[in-house]
Amino acid sequence: MTIATQDKVLATASLPLAEQWLKEPGRAFINGKFVDHHNTAVIDTINPANGKRLGGFFASGKEDVDNAVAAARRAFRDAAWKKMARRERAFLLRRIADVIRANAAELATLEALDNGKLYKEAFLDDLPESADVFDYYAGWTDKFYAENCPVDEGFLNYTRHEPIGVCGLIVPWNFPLLLAMWKIAPALAMGNTVIVKPSPFTSMSLIRAVELIAEADILPAGVLNLVLGGADSGKLLCEHSGVDKISFTGSTQTGKQIVQLAGVSNLKLLGLELGGKSANIVFEDVPDLQFAIDRSFQAMFSHKGEKCSEPTRLFVQQKLYEQFIEALKERADKIVCGAQFDEQAQQGAQCNQPHFDKIMHYIAMGKSAGFRLVSGGERDMNGSNGQGLFVRPTIFADVDNRHALAQEEIFGPVLAVTPFETEEQVVAMANDTIYGLAAGFWTNDVSRAHRVAAELDAGMVFVNKYGCYDFASPFGGSKQSGWGKEMAVHSLHAYTKLKSVWVKL
Repeated sequence: MTIATQDKVLATASLPLAEQWLKEPGRAFINGKFVDHHNTAVIDTINPANGKRLGGFFASGKEDVDNAVAAARRAFRDAAWKKMARRERAFLLRRIADVIRANAAELATLEALDNGKLYKEAFLDDLPESADVFDYYAGWTDKFYAENCPVDEGFLNYTRHEPIGVCGLIVPWNFPLLLAMWKIAPALAMGNTVIVKPSPFTSMSLIRAVELIAEADILPAGVLNLVLGGADSGKLLCEHSGVDKISFTGSTQTGKQIVQLAGVSNLKLLGLELGGKSANIVFEDVPDLQFAIDRSFQAMFSHKGEKCSEPTRLFVQQKLYEQFIEALKERADKIVCGAQFDEQAQQGAQCNQPHFDKIMHYIAMGKSAGFRLVSGGERDMNGSNGQGLFVRPTIFADVDNRHALAQEEIFGPVLAVTPFETEEQVVAMANDTIYGLAAGFWTNDVSRAHRVAAELDAGMVFVNKYGCYDFASPFGGSKQSGWGKEMAVHSLHAYTKLKSVWVKL
């Protein structure tokens, strides 16, 4: 059976299960139990591919958040978790990985239905890493060494990496399950307890994942908690004095609000993975032009452009400029937009109505500015009777790098293309942004490769293949793209506090 055939079979079998599960409203999970909500309205979640109601959930109020924090605090102090052997903790993380793998098709179905992305993207891209990240951090539980410090004679000085405590994890809607697991796995590996809150637009896959983990009876009560809702629930979590750390992935604007909330409560630790407006630079000595074209298009438009590190600004050296644009146009014009389980579809629906409206606003701005519209620039009506939130892959050429189209995060399938003449000119343009998440470039000159990589002001730089990611490599940016790093050993630092111990001999 081919991967494509297996994918189709699993999707067909999982859809009825997911639809049946969605009939009951989702609930918060606190202290090992799902919460009973009384006199609380259900918040609807909408299928972005057709505008129909998908399901719903109960939003968490102040009492729920207070109870979740109290449960997480008790579990953090309880010997069942605090004194658990590292190998045992690693074993539990691997069990969580097994649960996610065993239910990958159902979770991918819920992810696709809720987010609008294609099922094959959820199943093949998101779910494997959602499980694998637990295996990766399970291996770190007994390998995160501290230091013996070379201090003056007469003293022994050493350091300890200790868990922070109660961690609030706030997850965005573009990769709701995967990015939740990116945070949960290292936090638990280091012995913290967590309260995770998904986006109100995409709560379903995480609710179901927590349910499956609970059914498997893997973790002590209170170690993993789930609260639901929008900005109000997030605010309660961020300003709560019983929360020791907030890890947030989302917009820069919301990140700034979280900084204020944390500051006025208890100066809790913050990890912020925020927005981006990443540059992709094609020099005329690109080693493989065809690969550069294919990869640049894929990196930009996969997952309907809803990725923080996507290369939304494309700079092409003048000699290759028109050729590159024409090749991108050819690919964009052929893209088929469609619903999650449409076998012909290559691009899904944008996640939610407000975001769709935002994307269309920026497209209108590009048209009004007079930039050359190469492809797209309109809503795609394919198979949705006008109700699906589909946007054609849109390419604007000859874009002024100072215009909002090239400076503000759109987070959708809208690419701004700009020509350049010299290396110095394009590095200056690439760095001329408030963001610093990622950047990439293509060159056959090894000296230029190292020189430009050093000059680009971004947390991640990709040379001759845009978009390379691995658990062993830090993920995160600089400037207004956030504070701190995720993945690799850096997540372990992010979920521990360092203590220095002096002993007089």
